[in-house]
Amino acid sequence: MSSHRYFSMFFHAIVLAALATKTFSALTTNYYDYTCPNALSTIRSVVEAAVEKENRMGGSLLRLHFHDCFVNGCDGSILLDSTPSMDSEKNANPNINSARGFEVVDEIKDAVDKACGKPVVSCADILAVAARDSVVALGGPSWKVKLGRRDSKTASRADADSGNIPGPAFSLSQLIKNFDNKGLNEKDLVALSGAHTIGFSRCLLFRDRIYNDKNIDANFAKQLQDICPREGGDSNLAALDCVTPAKFDEAYYMELIKKKGLLHSDQELLNGDYTGSLVRKYRRDTSAFYNDFAKSMIKMGNIKPLTGSQGEIRSNCRRAN
Repeated sequence: MSSHRYFSMFFHAIVLAALATKTFSALTTNYYDYTCPNALSTIRSVVEAAVEKENRMGGSLLRLHFHDCFVNGCDGSILLDSTPSMDSEKNANPNINSARGFEVVDEIKDAVDKACGKPVVSCADILAVAARDSVVALGGPSWKVKLGRRDSKTASRADADSGNIPGPAFSLSQLIKNFDNKGLNEKDLVALSGAHTIGFSRCLLFRDRIYNDKNIDANFAKQLQDICPREGGDSNLAALDCVTPAKFDEAYYMELIKKKGLLHSDQELLNGDYTGSLVRKYRRDTSAFYNDFAKSMIKMGNIKPLTGSQGEIRSNCRRAN
């Protein structure tokens, strides 16, 4: 082999390696340690204040991260407002009149950009960290969030409406397939469903269950029917965990065992041998639930992130630069 050809191949390999590193950088827990060491503490302060003001906000911020990651990856696309050429994911059926907390995200973004001196922290990373801090603020586990995501420049209402986000009427097989499509397994499904230990759902999403499902406690159904009539009251709220709705704990699983899951999709977890065994395990072993939830959140947060030279760091989470 000639020296010229060898040098050409060697140079080509170096260029490819550099491009791969630049474009497909892995997420790391210390991503902002040097560029903005106060980033995470600033996010935590705003989240803690928001959750103290309204406990429900913890579930809302956690849900934003879920709904972001399940549509084309964890890229902050759910935060983008509509433009003449793009319909926002906020208008998709799983999000419209339901997804909330956008003003808190704006507040976090303003605070963290001031702390950093410029836009350094992506909106996608803000969602990931705010989700963790919301869980901790409500008494749940902590974990080291992997960081370095960049923000998408566009969003897709169609993709948010196409079944990427698990629906409240999903069967167990649909849930398993949905999670598998995202690289998440049945343990991830049951552990991450534990997020429903906080937050609320609208009557529109649980009406069919409380009037038509058979695997529901009769008294529980009757109580919910007082909140959610057969017609009207679509936006009336009920807690996903009616025992301790403002505390991140294992009560959600206890309610499933009692046939008191608010959503049809929640109750479906008991229908599988493996998923049902995990529901019972998490009911009696809070440490196991916390540990698996943290691992699954890290795994979910790694769904198709934009890194390196992909995407951008938005100056305003609601619009592309």
